[in-house]
Amino acid sequence: MSAWLGVVSRSHVLRAVGLGIAQANHGKRPPLARMQAGDGIVHYSPRTDYPDGAPLQAFTAIGRIADDELWQAHEEGFQPWRRHVTWNPDARETPIKPLVGQLEFTRGQNWGYTLRRGLISLSEADFDMIRSEMTSTP
Repeated sequence: MSAWLGVVSRSHVLRAVGLGIAQANHGKRPPLARMQAGDGIVHYSPRTDYPDGAPLQAFTAIGRIADDELWQAHEEGFQPWRRHVTWNPDARETPIKPLVGQLEFTRGQNWGYTLRRGLISLSEADFDMIRSEMTSTP
């Protein structure tokens, strides 16, 4: 199993969860093509809306890639590539700040810069820690 972290505004995450899909890097195919059925996926939202929403800095959804189908949607002149995702309905929005330094991808000095890629590979340990934080009772 692999795990992925997508950087997506909260408003876009909420739409994706409602549709049962994932999309990465403004609908580009290559990032999604690396995913396989069963892979974990978590969304981190730096802001509430793209591009100028209020700062949020929280994990906003977590789930699993549902199948191996990679497909292209057709929406009013926009044709993004997508994957089906089974999102965890019990997950709650979780701030990243308490986990900075504990998550492997945040141990570097400029970890936020890494997130500019839009989609990064996560270690299994990081995915498990995020899932635990998002699904445990506060």
